[in-house]
Amino acid sequence: MKNIEAIATEIVDASVKIHKALGPGLLESAYQQCLAYELSKREINVECEVLQPIYYDNQVIDAGYRIDMLVENQIIIENKCVERLLPIHMAQILTYLKLRQIKLGFLINWNTSLIKNGIKRVANDL
Repeated sequence: MKNIEAIATEIVDASVKIHKALGPGLLESAYQQCLAYELSKREINVECEVLQPIYYDNQVIDAGYRIDMLVENQIIIENKCVERLLPIHMAQILTYLKLRQIKLGFLINWNTSLIKNGIKRVANDL
């Protein structure tokens, strides 16, 4: 299993590289595909649009939730292209982290002039 902090560093580095090349203004799906490609080039396993069921009353329920990116089964990435991140975006990634029992996530808003202002590291205390 790869070191979670090393993977996190690669995610941030790849995001900066992509944003420098493309800038803001594209669709969320375009950035997601580029980030998946860039991380794969770095030999980091990435799954996109991962089904995330909810568990209720001892039942597994597919409520249509999809995690944008699951990296090395250790980090969740939620990509956004919005004017600004809202509390609902933070609630979404925290919910995914809890449902998957994953400790670390990134909420990335690609629609910003400086990507460092759009990357939010989110920790789940489990």
